[in-house]
Amino acid sequence: MVETLLNALNVRVIGTGQTYLVLSHGFGTDQSAWNRILPYFLSQYKVILYDLVCAGSVNPDYFDFLRYTCLDAYADDLVNILDGLGVESCCFVGHSVSAMIGILAAVRRPELFEKLVLIGASPRFLNDEGYHGGFEEGDIEKVFVAMKENYEAWVCGFAPLAIGADVPVAVQEFSRTLFNMRPDISLFVSQTVFSSDLRDILGLVKAPCWIIQTAKDASVPTSVAAYLRDNLGGRNQVVMLNVEGHMPHLSAPVLLAQHLNRAISSPIGMF
Repeated sequence: MVETLLNALNVRVIGTGQTYLVLSHGFGTDQSAWNRILPYFLSQYKVILYDLVCAGSVNPDYFDFLRYTCLDAYADDLVNILDGLGVESCCFVGHSVSAMIGILAAVRRPELFEKLVLIGASPRFLNDEGYHGGFEEGDIEKVFVAMKENYEAWVCGFAPLAIGADVPVAVQEFSRTLFNMRPDISLFVSQTVFSSDLRDILGLVKAPCWIIQTAKDASVPTSVAAYLRDNLGGRNQVVMLNVEGHMPHLSAPVLLAQHLNRAISSPIGMF
């Protein structure tokens, strides 16, 4: 069972260090999203890479529409991967939805996670009373309609918006992995993500969290980073990157790698 999961999700362990570092990608990408980041960490860590089951690099037959109706199933996959590899403790870096997957896993198995680094994270994308997630329900419904009617056109519009900055190579790379996803799976996962609300469990996270947020992100307002800092249960710190976009690992990898290195290696309050 575990061996099947490791193979299905293309799990890799690379690097020559002693400490485990997990890199978990967000919606619309796969583990290749970390390619520009990896060289900065291979000499210091054993880096664990894997693909979310919804990624276009995974056989779509593994995607169970009944099982993956909530993010808990993705957290199960993460924990099972770590157990299957015999990992007793790691530093976890999660982008976007994977940041929330890491939070769920850390609540379930706190001993596994020494630190969490959350990039472009949001516990809830929809606005609520007293909470600004960035989207109204009507906005999200328009996205779903666009995905259903013409997935290719939606990708061509969404990829530049997500990247934000004028980095054509990053737009091209994100578009490639979005096109690799089967459209029905992409829509289903989007609906799952946008219906998620993890605000009630944030206080249960006791591991220190570094919250990395760009100054202008079309998907996550900067106020969400402050909300996470104030509501996660451990010692937390926000690092604001003076760049645009939801995907700094694609659009500003050198800058992100510098901050990731400091976040992973430094105590809270030391940078």
